[in-house]
Amino acid sequence: MKNRRIAVIGILILTCALFTGCSGKNNQQGSAAEAGTPAVGTASDQKQENVLPDGVYQADFNTDSGMFHASEACDGKGTLTVENGKMTIHVSLESKKIVNLYYGLAEDAAKEDAELLEPTVDTVTYSDGYTEEVYGFDIPVPALDEEFDLALIGTKGKWYDHKVSVSNPQPIENEDSQAGGNTEPEDGNYTVELTFEGGSGKASVSSPAELTVADGKMTATLIWSSPNYDYMIVDGETYLPVNTEGNSVFEIPVPVLDKPITVIGDTVAMSTPHEIEYTITFHADTLEAVE
Repeated sequence: MKNRRIAVIGILILTCALFTGCSGKNNQQGSAAEAGTPAVGTASDQKQENVLPDGVYQADFNTDSGMFHASEACDGKGTLTVENGKMTIHVSLESKKIVNLYYGLAEDAAKEDAELLEPTVDTVTYSDGYTEEVYGFDIPVPALDEEFDLALIGTKGKWYDHKVSVSNPQPIENEDSQAGGNTEPEDGNYTVELTFEGGSGKASVSSPAELTVADGKMTATLIWSSPNYDYMIVDGETYLPVNTEGNSVFEIPVPVLDKPITVIGDTVAMSTPHEIEYTITFHADTLEAVE
């Protein structure tokens, strides 16, 4: 009988100890909350805290392949744009051999309704001054420093899976800063020196050229060395001459200074009209205001 009482008392003591321990733990949590100790947030809360402020950044574009990466001229980096909390990085690749990208897996990219990322034609400038046209892509970025799936297809028509990530964002003043461009000048009239390349070398454009800035948009007046140009194409838009006599004169938009701009001039000097591709660079350090 005595042993039975001792056993019952032992069970009661153990039960109280267990309940006291849970109660003590709960009290500690309550005390921490009352003392202002922050609680551990959810994954979405933590990701929200890591979202960059809206703006434009230079960031590293990391891939799992030496055959798939940003152009050497861009030092492995792209331009990261953050708008309303959503991140997109524009990356200029090494060549035009990658014709489409897909945000996801290769097996889904091959489906009929897949939304493919279409290329842009970018002009990159290497350290020795050589310029080259390559394909670029605007790629959605779900989070920084985290790998995500990005499939690619080349000229041979086969999709491949890759892992990529974006890291080390550094703020830049505007999208053109990464490419060496300067901020646009204030509204007004200017002259600006330009560099003209391409074609056979027989045609040229007068330098300096007139540059007009209105509402932050730049427009250049180009005077050709020939009267035989009947239109120009800039960024897919066609521009007609603004004169009817003398050498051909065009007014074209200038998206950025200090960066080569690809233009196409159509000449009728030959037996049949020919579209010829040129590059023009407007040099910001030569800007002079015109009264």
